[in-house]
Amino acid sequence: MRPETVRTSSPRRRGSRTGTGRKGSYGPPMTQKQKLLVTGATGTVGRQVVAELLARGHAVRALTRDPAAADLPARVEVVRGDLTEPDSLVPALEGVTGLHLITFAGALFAPLETGPRILERARAAGVRRITVLHGGGPTPLEDAVRAADGVDWTVLMPVEFMANALEWAEGIVASDEVREPFVSRLSAMVHEGDIGAVAAVALTEEGHGGQEYVVTGPEALTVGDKVEAIAAARGRPVSLVELTEEEAVAQWRAAGQPEEVIGFLLEVYGNTPEAGRTVLDTVEKVTGRPARTFAQWAREHAAAFTATGSV
Repeated sequence: MRPETVRTSSPRRRGSRTGTGRKGSYGPPMTQKQKLLVTGATGTVGRQVVAELLARGHAVRALTRDPAAADLPARVEVVRGDLTEPDSLVPALEGVTGLHLITFAGALFAPLETGPRILERARAAGVRRITVLHGGGPTPLEDAVRAADGVDWTVLMPVEFMANALEWAEGIVASDEVREPFVSRLSAMVHEGDIGAVAAVALTEEGHGGQEYVVTGPEALTVGDKVEAIAAARGRPVSLVELTEEEAVAQWRAAGQPEEVIGFLLEVYGNTPEAGRTVLDTVEKVTGRPARTFAQWAREHAAAFTATGSV
């Protein structure tokens, strides 16, 4: 389980505004097409940011340490760079008006310590807008973004990703069952495509500077609700087996989860914060269309939950 998918609750907020203001409070789309740089472009959210920007007709440049393995659409300009080495971003930032940032880097997802240097290079290149995917708490990079002068920044604060359900695929394919603790817990989980859509709007339209957007799906679901949606999408029943806390810990350890992740899961599953189970209409207010449902997500990924599918 990667940190970017461990979002079962809304991250901590520091005086945040959640994007629940009046409809029509945002500026109209800019007609001029822009060039945007997306970091973390091969991740769960990054790919969606890329897709949304392409759909809006913008030129997209994707930063990666391994361009050959990026597997992005042909229209994307894939460039080599590393957020831990800010000077490597200078060529990638040339001609860019908007920048999407992540807050971690490397195999162990350590928080980036290079935020101020990244922001210096972005401002020098003339970047006007920055979105940053919140990492679950304060990070040096996000702090640097918030403190940046002359840049319209937007912090994206998604709750649990719908993509987390892909972790059930192996068990569903093997035995038509999901084994989870705290099955009555509620989650306002969000389609990763909607996170990408909010980011794309914030990067290309006026009126989103200085905003913190908590991004949720359109409904709060129990584990059973999600299992039923997957069963309907795959056309075959799925059993839900409720584990005790002790059984869950044993299962996670057997799967190789670090103890800190296990502790986090016990905390948020056993006592999900209100923000993680509260539905907000941020997606509709920012993008102009309703947030996508988990049933829709399940239909899109039905193959992953069948014997012939793959995660």
